[in-house]
Amino acid sequence: MEKDFNDKVVLVAGAGSGIGREAALLFAARGARVYAADLNPQGLEETQGLARAAGAQLSTATVNVAQEGEIAALLARIEREAGRLDAAFNNAGITGGTHRIEDYPADDFDRVIGVNLRSVFLGMKYQIPLLLRQGGTIVNTASVAAVTGPGGMSAYAASKHGVQGLTRVAAMENAARGIRVNAIAPGWTETPMVVANSAQNPAFAALAKQAIPAKRGAHPREIAEAAVWLSSPASSYVHGQLLVVDGGMTIGGFEP
Repeated sequence: MEKDFNDKVVLVAGAGSGIGREAALLFAARGARVYAADLNPQGLEETQGLARAAGAQLSTATVNVAQEGEIAALLARIEREAGRLDAAFNNAGITGGTHRIEDYPADDFDRVIGVNLRSVFLGMKYQIPLLLRQGGTIVNTASVAAVTGPGGMSAYAASKHGVQGLTRVAAMENAARGIRVNAIAPGWTETPMVVANSAQNPAFAALAKQAIPAKRGAHPREIAEAAVWLSSPASSYVHGQLLVVDGGMTIGGFEP
């Protein structure tokens, strides 16, 4: 595997499972010094064990990404230990409940916004000063819900539309300062979170997969590959974009 991240320092949030875990492992395999952050210490331990088994090393940090003090402390630790940051992947997220807007619990709405949107703002707020030292990249995880209106998921859709807006503002503010900022929009991805939700409603899961032209969900690594590409020199002229990786889910239309 190409070692195009040799001597690079990479932060991956939401690295305890799913897309974040796969991205952390990919960055490490390609030579990066990876800081893997998540709220779940057991998940982080499993990610670290997988990296070790593959002959790579990564550091872990149990962090609530919606809390400014914890994000500030994490970036201070990276500055202290590594002296730099070259790439950040802000990937932590939750779906929240499924309710019509008039029935949506306000506390649940706030929690989803905090984890999915506030965390991206806080991440970039503290990542950008370190990235400015030598230039680098930020990739934020949005969703196909950033370009659609999935019924019952007002908090999730609002948070992911917000991620796209934050990404574009950050890209505009930093493009001339050597920092590229982009987002990915995964479709149906077989992460533990999605698998658990599917088990609660298997009929909906089957219907959703049939609506995908590729007729399957994504493996988390397929999404992680897109994030790593946006973090690499191969995408050097890509700024402020939302890369949709969804098996064709948002194409629209129908088969002939």
